Amino acid sequence: MLDRLILNANVYTFDEQLPRARALAIQRDQIVAAGDDSLRALATRQTQIDDLEGATVICGLTDAHIHWELTARALREIDLFDLPSKAEAVARVGAAAAKAEVGTWLIGRGWAQAQWEGGAFPTAADLDAVTPHNPVFLRARSEHAAWVNSAALREAGITADTPDPADGVILRDESGAPTGVLLEGAMSLVRKCLPVPSAAEIAALMREAQTLAWRCGLTGIHDFDQPRAFEAFQLLHERGELGLRVVKNINDPFIDEAIRLGLRWGFGNHWLRLGGLKIFADGALGARTALLFEPYESEPENCGVAVTDKDAMLALVMLASRAGFPATIHAIGDRAVHEVLNVYEQARADERARGLQPSDRRHRIEHVQLIQPDDVPRLAALDVIASMQPIHATADYPMADKYWGARSRYAYNARLQLDHGARVAFGSDSPVEPFEPLKGIHAAVTRCRADGSPSREGWYPEARLSVEEAVRGYTQGAAYAAGMESRLGKLAAGYLADLVALDRDIFEIDPHDLLKVRVVGTMTGGIWRYTDGIKPLAQA
Repeated sequence: MLDRLILNANVYTFDEQLPRARALAIQRDQIVAAGDDSLRALATRQTQIDDLEGATVICGLTDAHIHWELTARALREIDLFDLPSKAEAVARVGAAAAKAEVGTWLIGRGWAQAQWEGGAFPTAADLDAVTPHNPVFLRARSEHAAWVNSAALREAGITADTPDPADGVILRDESGAPTGVLLEGAMSLVRKCLPVPSAAEIAALMREAQTLAWRCGLTGIHDFDQPRAFEAFQLLHERGELGLRVVKNINDPFIDEAIRLGLRWGFGNHWLRLGGLKIFADGALGARTALLFEPYESEPENCGVAVTDKDAMLALVMLASRAGFPATIHAIGDRAVHEVLNVYEQARADERARGLQPSDRRHRIEHVQLIQPDDVPRLAALDVIASMQPIHATADYPMADKYWGARSRYAYNARLQLDHGARVAFGSDSPVEPFEPLKGIHAAVTRCRADGSPSREGWYPEARLSVEEAVRGYTQGAAYAAGMESRLGKLAAGYLADLVALDRDIFEIDPHDLLKVRVVGTMTGGIWRYTDGIKPLAQA
């Protein structure tokens, strides 16, 4: 029996056998046929028929790098995203403090000092006047720095005598006193004092965020948050409330436990499955902790921070690989990318000796934001997935120009990877950037912001992608990274019925109009999770 028939649609199937279609036949959670109006013959009285009135249909879009717990929790946090000045950020925190109970933590995110005049890091003193009765913890937009007030420093016991942790830095004034900004692992000194929501509370926030994801065309995510997020996903799944396909990666402090349980990559089902081992090689550009070969412009002593040294990375990658897991390593600076590639080169040699193919261990580098020219071909040569976020390029380009200078030609450049034959998967790194995939596609194709800056041609325009290349990064590239390429990434018989309906043809319009495109329907597992204007005709 045919459950659903979609008619009068402009379908891009991404199936080489039938690239375009006008209709899709769906039974239970998968597509059974793509074709034209002749598919009506398959319908019965029980078949639901949807007339899409010419809407463009593409595969469901997957965000291949996201922090879903943090994204969901951000719905309740102080939003400092894109505020143009420190004064406005302080005012927003003060407004939240005025409504808060005495002694409760004020938690927020999204500040970026590079957007403020002078570009200097803020201080605890900036917050103290407006938060006299509450400790404050504000994550930077990059998620690699935190801004806290004096009450938070006291709660955490951070003083001039507190040493820097091995994987982080406490910024200090000339006397050695902490300024109120914590970089990388130093954030944990205060984070451990924060209230911890339960898995059930996180699941409730995730359910709310999921509706926003469907509205913008997301059907799947690759998550990089902590194990509590995995528990929340499981709660949603067992209640039948999980409507996104989730790949849950495992952060390195927890890989030993996963191995002891005998778990392996891909364990789970089509809704919730295990991904790879997540490791941090370095920091981020916003905090100027990304690991570089040459110093940051105007900072001759600063080459960034090695969060995990190469020997430790190699040991972790080998451990995971031998236990059935690929690795997925955060690397933003050119030296970090270089060292990760060296680790993968040794891991690939070990895997070949054990009779494994690269597809058996789908290693990834997360971000690949800056790469030196000699390393550009190495991802393809090692069959390492470049997991990148196109919207970082348009968000970060002023910082990249300021701190990386001419090196930025090789920054945020998926074009280089595609031209050398590397596999590419795209995401947002939300809550660092918005998780709306059409914004990412626009950034990949135009290399400019919504306001047209830096120019209509885009930032380093030679790095622009075609719309098809960008969409494949959010579909087939993400599907391969998940080990789901036989079920996701095409609208063809045997593939899961995950799709997005759009109000115009994104492959035909001016790329600068991509931000005007409206999602009119999002489907996962054969069920419309969101519709705006799609009305069922009737049963056959």
